[in-house]
Amino acid sequence: MNRRDFLAGAATGLVVGGAGAYALGPRAKGRPSAPAVARKKTRHWTMVTTWPEMFPGLGTSAARLAQRITAMSGGELTVKVAAAGTLVAAFGSFDAVAQGSVEMGHAAPYYWQGKSKSFNFFAAVPFGLTAQELSAWIHYGGGQALWDEGYGQFGLKPFLAGNTGVQMGGWFKKEIRSMDDFKGLKMRMPGLGGEVLRRIGATAENLPGGEIFTALTTGRIDATEWVGPWNDLAFGFYKIAKFYYWPGFHEPGTGIECFVNKAKFEALPGHLRAVIATACRAEAEAMLGEFNHRNGTALKTLIARHGVKLRRFPDDVTAAFGKASAQVLGEMEAADDLTRRTYRSFHAFREEALSWSRLSDQGFLDMRHRVLRPKA
Repeated sequence: MNRRDFLAGAATGLVVGGAGAYALGPRAKGRPSAPAVARKKTRHWTMVTTWPEMFPGLGTSAARLAQRITAMSGGELTVKVAAAGTLVAAFGSFDAVAQGSVEMGHAAPYYWQGKSKSFNFFAAVPFGLTAQELSAWIHYGGGQALWDEGYGQFGLKPFLAGNTGVQMGGWFKKEIRSMDDFKGLKMRMPGLGGEVLRRIGATAENLPGGEIFTALTTGRIDATEWVGPWNDLAFGFYKIAKFYYWPGFHEPGTGIECFVNKAKFEALPGHLRAVIATACRAEAEAMLGEFNHRNGTALKTLIARHGVKLRRFPDDVTAAFGKASAQVLGEMEAADDLTRRTYRSFHAFREEALSWSRLSDQGFLDMRHRVLRPKA
């Protein structure tokens, strides 16, 4: 075959290159048409949340995670967020995703403790793990396997997708001077922290974020915890309750989750499963960083502009919190098998963390405070 015949045949045949084979159509004005590129399948998913639409820190994190997945997948997997109450009620998101009516959810695992007490450990438990410690336990200490096992029973795949950091003790209409002030107190607090309140004589309610302000206004509750200064300022709790207490015993580093319908997740090609996992890991770091950045400024605003009275819990109160918390967590040994195994894993990790954090984080923070002696 001579050179002219070879080129003529190639123009109407297949050109095989590093990116694969492309069919060339008829030439126009001496030029071949553009190669036909195979189109990738586009998937459109919905993420339901337990948060008000675009609520600072939590709702915005869900939106950012959805955008991150969409961008990282090159639009191959697009995710749209549906805030609490738009498609399903806030606390209906777990079942909606499990049933497959929507693909993803964004919440805090302790909202589902009615399904299994073990789920508390992946969000926060009284006197539990900080944000860094929780991440270490889940990703490297065996927590993820236990979480997968628990959620797998409901057809779900969970991911750690955020953390609010150490939370405040809560908002109170009246000053807390002793344990007597908790007798008969009605307070919003979810998870095992709420059970601790019941042990010391208070009444605990688990309300979604969008209902708290109304409950506080109408007197349904006398006090509430939510997250910290940034989120609490946005909800306007200072308008009803002026006493803001610290430290929070109940949530030292609250994990926020993205959970996916397991069958739909496993049906994805490997690169899209990796996109979801990586996006959740990135958003976990992003959320914690944002909360740590914004809480300090918001606290100054609450005190200087809104007259909030910052108070530390009395020693007898924190001692009672500690005693009741030990009782509540100890009872996990007598719970179902998964909860018992999760508690034991968590407890063993916490013992190691206590030894290390005393020398590392706590040691440094104590030293820094002594040297710099901040006024506030």
